[in-house]
Amino acid sequence: MIRFWIPLIGLALFFMEPIFGLFSPLQLDGGFYYIVPRFLIMFLIFIAVYYDLKHAIYYGLFFGLLYDVFFIDIIGLYSFLYPAICLAAGYIVKSIHRHLVVTTVLTLVLTALFEFILYQFFRFISLVSMPLDVFLNTRLLPTMIANSLFLLMLGWVFKLVIDARLIEREKNPRLS
Repeated sequence: MIRFWIPLIGLALFFMEPIFGLFSPLQLDGGFYYIVPRFLIMFLIFIAVYYDLKHAIYYGLFFGLLYDVFFIDIIGLYSFLYPAICLAAGYIVKSIHRHLVVTTVLTLVLTALFEFILYQFFRFISLVSMPLDVFLNTRLLPTMIANSLFLLMLGWVFKLVIDARLIEREKNPRLS
C-alpha cells in the first residue's frame, strides 16, 4: 500500500500548487511580491536523493508533461526541466551526505536554479521583460522564502514516506 503513496503525494502536490498560487501577488508596503509554489519539484528532488533517481526522472517527466499541458502553452519546458533538476540532484548527492538538512539546502538551491532558468527562458523568448534585480527582489526571494517554509514543515514527512517505501521494497523486492 505504501508504494502508492509517492505518486499520490506527487499528484496532490501537483494540484496544490495552483491553489497556493492564488495567494500571489502579495502587496506589502506598496510593492507587489510574487510567490510561486514549487512543492512538486521539491518532492521530486527528495525522491531523487532518498529513493531512486530513475523513479524521480520518470515522475518528473510525467508531472512535467502534465504541467506543460495544463498550465503553460510551451510543451516540453517543464517536462525537460523537472527530470533535469532530478538528475542534477541525483548526481550532486553522490558526493555529499544525505542528511535531511543538507538535502533541504540542496533542494532550495535547485529550486532557485529552476526558477532562474525559467526566468531566463521566458526572458529569452520575450515573454517576460522584467529586469534581473526586479526578478530577484519581487519574485525569487519571496518564492524561496515561501517554499523554504513549506519544506521546513513537510521535508521530514517526505523523508518518512520515502523511507517507509524503501522498507517496504526491501521486505518485498518484487513490488519494486
